[in-house]
Amino acid sequence: MSFLSRLFGGKQPDRSRAGGPSLEERLAALEREAEEALPGFKGTPLNKAGDFALRGGDRARALEYYGRAIDAFLEDHQPEAARGVANKLIRVHPEAVRTLCTLTWLDLAARHTATAIIHLRDYVEAAKRIDRQRLAADQIFEMARLVPQSEFLHAAADALDALDDGGRAETVRNWAKEGGSPDAIQEDDALSEACLQAAVRSNTGGVSHDA
Repeated sequence: MSFLSRLFGGKQPDRSRAGGPSLEERLAALEREAEEALPGFKGTPLNKAGDFALRGGDRARALEYYGRAIDAFLEDHQPEAARGVANKLIRVHPEAVRTLCTLTWLDLAARHTATAIIHLRDYVEAAKRIDRQRLAADQIFEMARLVPQSEFLHAAADALDALDDGGRAETVRNWAKEGGSPDAIQEDDALSEACLQAAVRSNTGGVSHDA
């Protein structure tokens, strides 16, 4: 189109198309991709949708997509992918208590004890801020029941103290002295599987991941 044609009212370019698909179009396409994906591939488009929503300034929808991606990866037995998205969600929303719980379980499943302890402490602080102390204490006590590593057990006991659960904190300290609880899982692969299943259970209850 010539300069004069543009100047005197010729057809204008579609500016909505000039820069590529809109955010809504991208998200709709990724939703369709997730719906049509074979098992094992559903989490990836949802994770991408979260990235697009976040870049587009829609933080709430980004959190929802990340939460759904975690669900999908866990359902498809991809714990490391779920762990990666959970870490991303926590960076965006540090108060996501359920995700912090799930992430701690996934750290334990991956046998990353030091990282699990860091997320455990974050979990406690977040739970206290939104009054979820009892639920957090139950989850942490279950972690301590399964995990034999003394370093983690001492951290779990401190966490229970911080949640005003001194009785179970003392129980966990005794387990630390004895090499683990009577139900502790000593074999690495079996412990990883038990922690992964606990992560799946802890992640149920909706996609908001804030309680």
